[in-house]
Amino acid sequence: MAKLVLIALLLLGGWLWLRRVLQPRAPLDEREARAILGIGPSDGPDVIRAAHKKLVSAVHPDRGGSADLTRRINMARDVLLKRRAD
Repeated sequence: MAKLVLIALLLLGGWLWLRRVLQPRAPLDEREARAILGIGPSDGPDVIRAAHKKLVSAVHPDRGGSADLTRRINMARDVLLKRRAD
């Protein structure tokens, strides 16, 4: 019986974690995207790409960073460069 309860708790925990990870994020507006990348309102595509590259290289999951933060930085770049999020 204890094994059954443990398995049920593990499945529930996995489901809750997966639901949180796959939960759609609210879209960013341009002001929020610029704040995330740390750029000004008049900065163009070259500055956007440079800021994105600098931030992602620092917080990438392969370097011990956060996958969620990397996802938000990528979303900010896409919003500012008017890319579609597929």
